[in-house]
Amino acid sequence: MASEEVPPGLWLIGIGPGDLGHMTERAKSIAKGCSKRYLEGYTAVLPKDQEDRLEVEVGAWERLMRPSVEDPENLLEEARERSVALLVVGDPMQATTHIDLEARCMEGDVSFEVVPGMSATSLAVSLSGLQSYKFGRQVTLPYPYGEYLATSPLEMIGSNRKNGLHTLVLLDLDPTGMGFDLPTPMNPQQAVSILERMSERVREEESREDIAPDVRGWDGILLSDVGTSRQRVSSGTLGDLSVIEGGYVHTLIIPSNMSDNEKDAFHRRKAS
Repeated sequence: MASEEVPPGLWLIGIGPGDLGHMTERAKSIAKGCSKRYLEGYTAVLPKDQEDRLEVEVGAWERLMRPSVEDPENLLEEARERSVALLVVGDPMQATTHIDLEARCMEGDVSFEVVPGMSATSLAVSLSGLQSYKFGRQVTLPYPYGEYLATSPLEMIGSNRKNGLHTLVLLDLDPTGMGFDLPTPMNPQQAVSILERMSERVREEESREDIAPDVRGWDGILLSDVGTSRQRVSSGTLGDLSVIEGGYVHTLIIPSNMSDNEKDAFHRRKAS
């Protein structure tokens, strides 16, 4: 597809998780044909070797961080006149930020098109060996900011567990919460430590032992570098998973009420 064949507008293009081998031919063709390409760099992260490969696959690109996406006047003005690709790791409409971007384009009469990509979240569920229909509400585990420590993620996990539903837990990428800097993905040890601190905070605030669980004893599945050649899936207690080293981007799944088939899959993934 030549560049003149891609009409002006903002093209939100999913490039798949981790490895550009997951990027569809349509996504590559449209990205190549756009006049300008940006890689959105804060809702997800692309490994450095794949960033280097991206220019070979689609052409020159620039990184766009949170302020330029959440306050997109310059981006939209550019897209009025020519075709602009916003490349997003995974599936682009998984993030609220990108749904808001669609609304901004509609308000500003800017053409907006989505080219879907494979989602790391759906891939994680598939790799876990658990049944997709038994997952409850998805949770993001944020870094603490100063003295502030939200307990709502732990409460949502607890609610899912109470209802017999598994929980997909996305680990934060930005310790500052500002979206200016390159991502610093949370590691397993940090994730379990933060869940423990949340449990302690609930105990302090509610003065009830029964609602402050020993989270290290929970079963969990750790998915590391999903969609890349370094992909690893490990199961065990959260205490077991917290000491696993290596990997770059991690996701946790906290199961609840596993069927016999799910238990077998869980044990096959046991961390050695």
